[in-house]
This record gives sequence, C-alpha cells and structure tokens, in this order.
Amino acid sequence: MERESGNNGQRASETDTSASKPLAGRVAVVTGATRGGGRGVAVMLGEAGATVYVTGRSVKGRPATEGRTETIEETAALVDERGGRGIAVRTDHTEEEEVKALFERIGREQDGRLDILVNGVWGGDALTEWDKPFWEHSLDNGLLMQRRAVHSHMITSRYAAPLMVARRQGLIIEVTDGCDYRYRGTLYYSLAKISTIHLAEAMAADLKPFGVTALAITPGFLRSEEVLDHFGVAESNWRDAVAKDEHFAQSETPYYVGKAVAALAADPNVSAKAGKALMSGDLAEEYGFTDVDGSRPNWNTYYAKTFV
Repeated sequence: MERESGNNGQRASETDTSASKPLAGRVAVVTGATRGGGRGVAVMLGEAGATVYVTGRSVKGRPATEGRTETIEETAALVDERGGRGIAVRTDHTEEEEVKALFERIGREQDGRLDILVNGVWGGDALTEWDKPFWEHSLDNGLLMQRRAVHSHMITSRYAAPLMVARRQGLIIEVTDGCDYRYRGTLYYSLAKISTIHLAEAMAADLKPFGVTALAITPGFLRSEEVLDHFGVAESNWRDAVAKDEHFAQSETPYYVGKAVAALAADPNVSAKAGKALMSGDLAEEYGFTDVDGSRPNWNTYYAKTFV
C-alpha cells in the first residue's frame, strides 16, 4: 500500500511489496504438490510472491492415488489465490523423460531461471508395512518406495541443478521425515527418509562451488488430508482427535512447513544451512512465524521431552 505520493510514495510501495512478497520474481518447482506438505509448500511460496510449477501425477479426471481426489490443478489455483502464480504440470518424477521435459519447459518459459526446487514426492504410505521385519515386508513394495521417494528426487535434481548452476544461485530442498539417522521403525521407510537427508548433504557439497544451496526439511506431526481422514476429523475440529492420540495435540498444518520453506528461500544467508536437516518447528522459532492457527508447535522439543 502506498503511504506517500510522488517518488517517496513509489519507494514506500516498493518496500511494502518487498516485505509482503519477498519471493516476487522467483521461480519455484514443488514436486509431489497434489496434497499434504507439498501443497502447503506450494501455497506458501505463492503467498510470498513466487511463480510455482506444481507437479504431481493426479490431475482433474485422472487421480493417481486410490481414494484421494486432490489434484495439482487445485493446488495451482490455491497458489493463485494467495497472490502467486501457479502452473500445474503433470509429471511422473520416476520417469526421466517427463522430468527432463519439465525443466526444458521451465528453461524456455522462464528464460533459464529456476530459483527453488522442493523435492516433495513421497507416495510410500500405501507401500509401508509397519510392525514387520524387513524379510517379511513385501520386497516389491519396499523397492517401489525407494523408486518413488528417493530415485525420483535424484532424477529431478539431476535436471534442475544445471539451471541453477548456470546462474550460480538457487536452493534445493529435500522433504523428509526426521532430522537424524535413527531407525524409523521399518526398514524400507527408514531407508527412504534417511536417504533424502543424505541426498541433501551430498548435493550441498557438489553445489557449493556454484553458489547453490541444498538442505533437507521435515515437518513434525503433519495434519495432512490423509491424517485428518485417518482420525475421522476435519481441520475445523481436529482437536477432537487428541482423545485418540494425545500426541496429535502437537500436530501442525501443511502450511507450517510451507512457511518454513518460504522463510528459507527468502533468507539471503541460507547457504549457512547447506547440507543440514532442519525441522519446521525449529525454523518457526528462528524466523518468527507461526502456523496458520497462530500456534507454534515444535515436534523436536516435544519428542525430546516425551520420548527420549
């Protein structure tokens, strides 16, 4: 909003825009943005002013996940509503040619500019068999999980990185579960989530000489659409589920990790975090943001007090 007229007013308006839209002019890709954390990240990048390529496999009339109706077009529309520009591109990130075509398109449409890549593809919930030792877990499901949640990230980064390296700037974020290398209860799930942490660490080393930063981020107890359905609640009455699981009181919306990603992308000193694995709650305390309901949950702190 302009506060003054003339040149001073113009400068004030530009300052306001910079403050409210710190990512204006930036180009981002958020993979796995159909729902959950991916959608939350895409929307918050849009709110910060970015142009966001929203990718995934579920499009209108062609859902890719049984029982889920969310689409990348819906996510792109939410990006638009928040003041960004959402561009939905159906992409199977396990298919190299589709990924290559995506980044060739971005190169053409954005004059070679790519500022942010968020590798959020997961697709492993239906494949995970909890409470089974690895030799009883379906090998096919376990290997497919690595294909979806690790190989897809590798393929995507392979074709995104050259755009960033050419301009000697950019940020690649790996979305994972947890900040450390502890065992996560079942081998294939654990392998997928830990692998993405190491991908960030390894890419950071390779990209450092070119001014590009890579890091990993994890939400806490994510209140995604699927989790809300699991507990039989909606976002409007989610606290009713605390009676079923007391830890659910520490849950967070998908927009919380989205705000964390937007804060990182706007931080001129983000390179200091290269190679690290970070949590939404810790970043909320560092950057001073809250979840959309005004809360500031920190699963790291809660976990340390409750389980360790």
